[in-house]
Amino acid sequence: MSSSEYSARHLSVLEGLEAVRKRPGMYIGTTDSRGLMHCLWEIIDNSVDEALGGHGNSIEIQLHKDNSVEVRDKARGIPVDVEPKTGLTGVEVVFTKLHAGGKFGSGSYAASGGLHGVGASVVNALSERLDVEVDRDGKTWAMSFRRGEPGVFDDSKGIAPNNPFTPFEDGSSLTVKGKVAKGVTGTRVRYWADQQIFTPGASFQTEDLDSRARQTAFLVPGLEMKITDERGPEVLESSFKFSGGISEFAEFLAPDTAVTDIWRLSGEGNFTETVPVLGPDGNMALTEVERSCGVDIALRWGTGYETEMQSFVNIISTPKGGTHQQGFEQALLKVIRAQVDANSRKLKAGNDKVEKDDVLAGLTAVVTVRVPEPQFEGQTKEVLGTPAVKAIVASVVQKQLTARLTSTKRDEKAQSALLLEKIVSEMKSRISARTHKETQRRKNALETSSLPAKLVDCRSNDVEQSELFIVEGDSALGTAKLARNSEYQALLPIRGKILNVQKASVSDMLNNAECASIIQVIGAGSGRSFDLDAARYGKVILMSDADVDGAHIRTLLLTLFFRYMRPLIEAGRVFAAVPPLHRVVVINPGTKPNETIYTYSEPELQSVLAALAKSGKRYQEPIQRYKGLGEMDADQLATTTMDRSARTLRRVRVEDAAMADTVFELLMGNDVGPRRDFIIEGSAGLSRDRIDV
Repeated sequence: MSSSEYSARHLSVLEGLEAVRKRPGMYIGTTDSRGLMHCLWEIIDNSVDEALGGHGNSIEIQLHKDNSVEVRDKARGIPVDVEPKTGLTGVEVVFTKLHAGGKFGSGSYAASGGLHGVGASVVNALSERLDVEVDRDGKTWAMSFRRGEPGVFDDSKGIAPNNPFTPFEDGSSLTVKGKVAKGVTGTRVRYWADQQIFTPGASFQTEDLDSRARQTAFLVPGLEMKITDERGPEVLESSFKFSGGISEFAEFLAPDTAVTDIWRLSGEGNFTETVPVLGPDGNMALTEVERSCGVDIALRWGTGYETEMQSFVNIISTPKGGTHQQGFEQALLKVIRAQVDANSRKLKAGNDKVEKDDVLAGLTAVVTVRVPEPQFEGQTKEVLGTPAVKAIVASVVQKQLTARLTSTKRDEKAQSALLLEKIVSEMKSRISARTHKETQRRKNALETSSLPAKLVDCRSNDVEQSELFIVEGDSALGTAKLARNSEYQALLPIRGKILNVQKASVSDMLNNAECASIIQVIGAGSGRSFDLDAARYGKVILMSDADVDGAHIRTLLLTLFFRYMRPLIEAGRVFAAVPPLHRVVVINPGTKPNETIYTYSEPELQSVLAALAKSGKRYQEPIQRYKGLGEMDADQLATTTMDRSARTLRRVRVEDAAMADTVFELLMGNDVGPRRDFIIEGSAGLSRDRIDV
């Protein structure tokens, strides 16, 4: 019998599941890889809900070579007894009936991720084959489905989704596959996604799976999530288990150096909700129900300006927010505004108002709420809709954050002061950027520019062709003036080593003359207000000496660009000039002019000298070793470093912003210990000959 021929007994079930197959987007969002992953998490979340209730502490996910996926847990196991209303076993009800399961009412789950009761049945409807095994009552029970219809597969030649399939005719039943020890319980679900439904190329994304598993392990302390991927040439395994909860999660997410410790805000509130309840007579009646909402939030501020916020309802991620996130942000702004107003003289805040973006800058937060039967906008559960949650979250945040910010404890008081200073600095920076933008708009051709006097600008207004050289020192500037092409090459000298912005605050950076000059000359703002389209130059080239100090200056400049003008790096518009280390003058016989060879490393010099000796050529001694750009004359600097036809530039790239940020923090941050360890570990590979003394 083909999968399209149904027995009358299953018509009601299959009519419901056929709706899922015809409109899968309504239930899983999309039919590409994201929809495929959503199906997987519907199954995993059922196991996670069991763990939340204290049943089972490990979940295993296995991606098989045949593109099937299996989820195993050691929870209570799906009920195998017969459900009286339908006459079907609990397993069949869960996997074939829409809006059926243990998530309705408050009996089985006080707060769960799956609440619509459609997850398992939707996955079953969208699977070419689904096998479920349940350990319960001392036995292993099993049932198989094909596109939602229960029956039996002929697996005599091995398990496969396209094996011959016989649907149940008169009555369906669970198969007993074996025995288990008394007290052993659990569920195993393996399924093959239906290729008729999902787009070609849709596949399970291991990276997304790892990320979500890690996230779940953070949210359910003590739960171990194991992932095995057998699809590639090598079996990949990963495991996640954390005991610190959302405090550890916030620490993991934080991308920058801390201004405050991790602060936990916890509480709960009650609300009344009117919901339709099915009565014993089969009719729906509106009933007032008393609900309880638990709130648990971990947050901290760092020195950066990016916001990392993740919100959850009963451990289900709500990437598009909802009423819980609205309540959090609303209360956060209200409390911070009140504290800034109370300390306005000390903070020199003036009459300007702190905005939400000022407060969220540098914030890392994990917002979680526990709500029985929450209202979501759609089965994909991306937005929480329960209105009463907003006020409860706002109340908890307002009360506890105010207590934290007004605490008289020495450490908490110091952190609160640093936080308020940072937020006021963000406010001033935003107002300053807006004022600058408005001033620029009002300028006309007759008005003079407010650019720094030390800028040696170019004549061209063509941004794509123009280049800004940031030059180390005035001596190099003098040579560079003569070496440049004044049509499209501009010069900005800096004096020595600029401020280390990895350690400094935003206000310190803006008050530093060198940093302020660079930001002003580039003309695109900084931080959150940076506008790549407003940059005045197509290339920014860092031109420092080829020595240790030059490398340090280049690192400091890159730190400034990475933290406050990162889009320039991401767009590939920041370069490092490559000046030569040596100048070898080859003496040619007779009237033939001497030849000049530049080398850029010690091995390259030795290779050139060996080649000259082999060919019998002489060269002037001593060989010139450039200690700095100022030692070159204009022709040499132009030929080696500035002339487009002959120079070498190194493009600065950000292949992995998170990794780059980690390296910057290691080398330039406040924490000395890791940097000392890094230096000690690397010292063994450093020979004295490599040190330029």
